[in-house]
Amino acid sequence: MTTTSAGLASEQISTRSKRTPVFIPGMALMWRYVRNHRGPFALSVLGSTIFSAFSVGGTVVLGRLTDGLIVPGFSDGVRGRDIALGCLALVVVAVVRAIGVVMRRYFGAMATERQQITWREELSDRFVSVPMSFFRDHPTGELLAHADADVETSTISMQPLPMSIGVIVLFVAAFVSLLAADIYLLLVVVSLFPMLIVSNRIYSQKVVVPAADVQAYLGDVSSVVHESVDGALVVKTLGREQAEVERLEAAADHLRTSRVIMGRLRATFEPTIEAIPTLGVIALLAVGTWRVSTGDATAGDVVQSMLLLQILIFPMRVFGFLLEELPRSLVSAARLDGVLLAESDEDGSASGLPGTGPLGLDVSGLSFAYGDDEVLSDVSFSVAPGEVVALVGSTGSGKSTLGQLVFRLARPTHGQILIGGIALDDLEADHLAGAMALVFQESFLFADTVASNIDPDGSASREQVMSAARLARAHSFISEMPAGYDTTVGERGVTLSGGQRQRVALARALIRRPQFIFLDDATSAVDATVEREILDGLGSELATTSLIVAQRLSTIRLADRVLFLDEGRIAATGTHQELLEVPAYQALVSAYEDAS
Repeated sequence: MTTTSAGLASEQISTRSKRTPVFIPGMALMWRYVRNHRGPFALSVLGSTIFSAFSVGGTVVLGRLTDGLIVPGFSDGVRGRDIALGCLALVVVAVVRAIGVVMRRYFGAMATERQQITWREELSDRFVSVPMSFFRDHPTGELLAHADADVETSTISMQPLPMSIGVIVLFVAAFVSLLAADIYLLLVVVSLFPMLIVSNRIYSQKVVVPAADVQAYLGDVSSVVHESVDGALVVKTLGREQAEVERLEAAADHLRTSRVIMGRLRATFEPTIEAIPTLGVIALLAVGTWRVSTGDATAGDVVQSMLLLQILIFPMRVFGFLLEELPRSLVSAARLDGVLLAESDEDGSASGLPGTGPLGLDVSGLSFAYGDDEVLSDVSFSVAPGEVVALVGSTGSGKSTLGQLVFRLARPTHGQILIGGIALDDLEADHLAGAMALVFQESFLFADTVASNIDPDGSASREQVMSAARLARAHSFISEMPAGYDTTVGERGVTLSGGQRQRVALARALIRRPQFIFLDDATSAVDATVEREILDGLGSELATTSLIVAQRLSTIRLADRVLFLDEGRIAATGTHQELLEVPAYQALVSAYEDAS
């Protein structure tokens, strides 16, 4: 996300915050947490309730001990048995409170961690189901920030939630206890809560926009770092080290500024929360002294009220922390929903393609545009089962885009694609992936063993892996590696040459024995001899239909037929010799020949 997009995001959230109080969407977010993990959450709330009830019970015990033991003890003395019973009561209260604390923290942490796992699993599922256009519109760094910082921040308000619910029980019990002690002492304590509510209301309104900026700028920083690391080779060869440092400094400066603003707001709000209970203590001392002097309250009542207020201070802080963090959680949850609610690719319902044999391809009236830029216009052609067709065209003519459309990585604006006589949109994704293979010029390999890259799901035998590697003419160089097929390649296959990466990627496609294969200049880094061996093998050892983006004359000559794509249209079709009569094609092929 760019700085501008970060500003737009915060502007949208600012507008929303003016329309809707934070409390209402906050409660909706809390309900999502509770609904997903009811068991651990209920046990955590139970622990918090036990803690709250026995906390109030402890103040009642101390109040009774003050009036029944401590005050009379100054004049009449105290029996040892009464002291022992009083101490035993306090020990029981303390032990039960401790059990409540353990339950609240343990099961609360369990619910929070499970919710974070749920978010990340849902994000992972969504990342693999959204169309490729989604990734063009969202930088990698922003998506990484969703899975990391946004997940953490969205659940930060879940941590104090069980305690905050227990606080309700604590308040009710404290209200009853204070009412029984003295109504004036009760009024002193109750008067503190409007101050807390007003402070939180002001804070919530001011913090929403800065919180949105912080999360957005976190995505910016992640994007810059990811691009710098991913493009380290380009950065070094172009001497852009200082420029990248300046980019990161600019993004980090925006993040620092927004966090400083957040810090200032929190620095104002937190002392206010701290000051409110202190004011209550002072007021209780004054009112309590007056009530005792008039004989309307006992010293035990004042002690009990003071202890209740002290007990309420921490829950009030916890509740304040919940209210303080709720806007940040809402911002992050909204960012997560931007991904989780994104439109996914619609899966078809057709039972499947023919189980064996090469598949034909029929394209009719196909058009596609990136925004207002039309890339393909009214493209129509057919590829017979088992045919090898070369797709030739200048840079930007739409060859790679056509491959993405054939494999449903993008949706055409007009037209239809049939695979094996079945409409592409009607096919289930699993059937499509099982019957067809697409190999790109830029081969992506995982930081895993060679065997795992060829067979990612581990369903094939070692012999099948080796057979696919032989077909891709990769077996010889793999066998010469230190650990053979068990050799670990670096991230993105950095330890392999460009041609080796392409052949491993090709083997990964061939191990599935595809019935249709699209090679998007997938052998460009392989020498002409090896390329010929690979293409010959596809025809003789693998019954498949091949559509090959070709930029080498040797590759074009191996094809049964050539499709000449010019400015997004099929300009001509036929054999290589037939198309040499087309001036534009002849000029392009001559350029290929001169380059070689």
